[in-house]
Amino acid sequence: VQLQASGGGLVQAGGSLRLSCATSARTFITYSMGWFRQAPGKEQEFVAAITWNGDSTYYADAVKGRFTISRDNAKTTVSLQMDTLKPEDTAVYYCAAGVNPLIRPTSKEKYTYWGQGTQVTVSS
Repeated sequence: VQLQASGGGLVQAGGSLRLSCATSARTFITYSMGWFRQAPGKEQEFVAAITWNGDSTYYADAVKGRFTISRDNAKTTVSLQMDTLKPEDTAVYYCAAGVNPLIRPTSKEKYTYWGQGTQVTVSS
């Protein structure tokens, strides 16, 4: 399964970006999807996840209420709408796919496939 993340860029604090992740998965509904990020000098951290049917979503406390994860199973894509961006959101964002059932969606070890990452930079 190949994942291709896009949509990153430079935005001012308070602005919005929408990340997309296109997949080659022929059985997209087999996978729960997640977004992680890694800032310079920091560990990779969980951002958001969504189950195969979209019934359940999970968010890191740092982004709850500002970010929204969604998926389109017909188009085999997952998106991350990021609003009210803060400088501390600056990072490389990665999408990931984990085979169902994803018992711990916040754990990066549970994801099997990863995209290449897209840079998000939020200026103050």
